[in-house]
Amino acid sequence: MHALHPARDQDGAEGGGPARPGPADPKTVLEPAEIGRALTRIAHEILERTDGAADVLLLGIPTRGVPLARRLAERIEQVEGRPVPHGSLDITMYRDDLRLRPARALGRTEVPAEGIDGAIVVIVDDVLYSGRTVRAALDALNDLGRPRAVQLAVLIDRGHRELPVRPDYVGKNLPTSKQEVVRVLLAEVDGQDAVIIGRAAATEQRSGT
Repeated sequence: MHALHPARDQDGAEGGGPARPGPADPKTVLEPAEIGRALTRIAHEILERTDGAADVLLLGIPTRGVPLARRLAERIEQVEGRPVPHGSLDITMYRDDLRLRPARALGRTEVPAEGIDGAIVVIVDDVLYSGRTVRAALDALNDLGRPRAVQLAVLIDRGHRELPVRPDYVGKNLPTSKQEVVRVLLAEVDGQDAVIIGRAAATEQRSGT
């Protein structure tokens, strides 16, 4: 379903006064500790909503949804004292913009040997935007089996939905303009943890996740 995204447009000051920073100026909106606390809260919410996560399977959408799913699994295991199955769900071939941008690197789908039938599958992604990535993830999941239920966990919800998609678990709601882009950085991929907002390039404004 990913990645990056604070949230009000800021206009430069008129006249001779000092200019205020605009959306072109990258701004860190979540530090490592805040990301950690958000994931810990989501993990506890999953435990509460699924009665201890006994049948939960966490599947991250590459790229950054995968380490997020792993971190959530580790947090749930710390509470419950047992491992929580997790893996990855590649949605590349299910995207509705594939014909517009066919040159895409394939990710990996890794599901525990017991499969997804009867499981409560929690799809994990870094940023929820248009909802089109989540729709592709549901199509990909449908080809793998029949889960008992499907839920969605995202670190950032930046709004601007184009499809009727609503997350079950959200680390932070971050209203944005469509001229902004939210970037999630994770240590496993980027060498650091941060959520940064800045001005989107033209290609980023045209594409939604």
